[in-house]
Amino acid sequence: MSRKGPSSAAVKRQAPVFAALGDETRLSLVAKLCRRRRYSISQLTEGSRLTRQAITKHLRVLERAGIVRYMHTGRESLFELDPEPIEEIREYLDLVSEQWDQALTRLKAFVEVRE
Repeated sequence: MSRKGPSSAAVKRQAPVFAALGDETRLSLVAKLCRRRRYSISQLTEGSRLTRQAITKHLRVLERAGIVRYMHTGRESLFELDPEPIEEIREYLDLVSEQWDQALTRLKAFVEVRE
C-alpha cells in the first residue's frame, strides 16, 4: 500500500472484508477465532442463541472475504482465522488515520496564522 493511498486493486480486496466485519455475529466469530486454533461448528455455536446453520452461513461470508478458512477432518469442518486480510485492513486504517492527522495539523497551522 502506498503512502498516497491504497490502489484500486487493494480497495477491491478490502471492501468485502469491511462488509463481512460489519455484522455483530461475524465480529463475535472473528474474536473467538483470534485464539488461533481451529473450531468446529459445534464449538463456535456454544454460548450462542443461533443455530448451527446460522453460524455456518456467517462463516461462509467470512470465508468468501478471505478472513476464515476451513478444512474437513473426518466428518467435521474445522474453521480457523486467516489474519492477513485483517492486517491489510489495519494498515489501511493506519494510513487513513495518518492522513487525517496531517490534515488536522495543516488546519491548526492555518488557523494559528490567521489569529
